[in-house]
Amino acid sequence: MKLVENQLVETTNKNSLEEQIVKCLEGLCRADDFDIDYMVAPYRQLVQNPNVVSLYVTAFLLEKLINHKSVVDIFGADNEIYACINQQVVKILP
Repeated sequence: MKLVENQLVETTNKNSLEEQIVKCLEGLCRADDFDIDYMVAPYRQLVQNPNVVSLYVTAFLLEKLINHKSVVDIFGADNEIYACINQQVVKILP
């Protein structure tokens, strides 16, 4: 919900957005190395030393959720979105 609080994502339904991110993380848990590499490849150069979980969620947000019915718009640069996501991931996975 930090994405909404920081005004990086505008949504009509916060719960739906949260559910989609949970599905993304569940998909990450089941994904094989090829699927993960394929998803994060366009964003691998986004930051110097990327966290794979943060990068995967960032890619999911920018590629899949942009077209979700509850997402109005996504604001900010890719690296700002990554930084916001990474801030939350680091709290859980140091």
